[in-house]
Amino acid sequence: MSLEVHGLTIEIGGERVVDGVSFEVPDGGTVGLIGESGSGKSLTALAIVGLLPQGAQASGSIRWRGQEVLGLHERAFAELRGDEIGIVFQDPLTALNPVRTVGRQIAESVRIHERLRGRGLRERAIAEAARVALPEPEAIIKRYPHQLSGGQRQRVAIAMALACRPRLLIADEPTTALDATVQAGILDLLRGLTADEDMSLLFITHDLAVLAQVATHAVVLERGRVVEAGAVPRLLSAPRAAVTQGLLRDATATLWRGQASGGDA
Repeated sequence: MSLEVHGLTIEIGGERVVDGVSFEVPDGGTVGLIGESGSGKSLTALAIVGLLPQGAQASGSIRWRGQEVLGLHERAFAELRGDEIGIVFQDPLTALNPVRTVGRQIAESVRIHERLRGRGLRERAIAEAARVALPEPEAIIKRYPHQLSGGQRQRVAIAMALACRPRLLIADEPTTALDATVQAGILDLLRGLTADEDMSLLFITHDLAVLAQVATHAVVLERGRVVEAGAVPRLLSAPRAAVTQGLLRDATATLWRGQASGGDA
C-alpha cells in the first residue's frame, strides 16, 4: 500500500477542521478526495506532505510505504516531497515564482534531489517540459509564468511535481480555474502519466464529473469527516450521503449546460 491515512485529525485555533479521516491509496491506484469547499480535503493533502499552515495541529497516522510521516522533521519532509510524493496546487500562477524562468522552476527539485548541474540540468528541464506536452520546450523554459497561458502554467506545475519521478502525485483541484477544453487536456495528461509510469494518484476536487474521469475510487468529505467512500461508478449510480447526492446533481447540471451550449453553437 502506497499511502495509508488513519484517524487524521487537524485542529486550527482550537477548532477541529479535519476529524478522524481515514483512507488508503494503493500502489498504482487512483483515488479521489471530494467534497464541498471547507470540507477539509486540501488540509488533508497538506498534512500528507507536511505543509500545514502555522498553528495547525495534526494527530492520527499518515504512513507512506509503511513509514510513519506525521510528525517528521521539516528536513525529512523536504526530502520526501518531490522525490517520492509530488503535489500540484489549484492555482499555478500563485504557486509559481514570478521572477524565475519556468525552466529553473521545473529543474529545481532535480537540482536538489539528484544534484544535477549545468547543461545536464537544462536538458532535463527541456525533457520534463516536453514530457507534459508543453509547446516548443526549448523556448518555453526561458519564459516566465506571466508569459504563459493558464493551461501551460498548470503543465509547468505538473512537470515540477513529477520531475524526480515520485511514486505518488497529489493533484489539489488542478483544473478548477481552467476552461473546459484546457481542463480536458490536463485530465488527459494526468491519466496518461499515471498509467504510463504506474504512479499512484490522489485527486482532490469538488466536481464529481471531473473525478469520474480520473479516479476509480473516492472518499467523500463533509465538514472534515468521511461520510461515504467507494468505487466511483457506485457513487455516480447510487450515492448514499446527502452531500454526495448534491455533488451528483451539480455534476449533472454542469454536463447538461455544457451539452446545451454545444448544441446551440
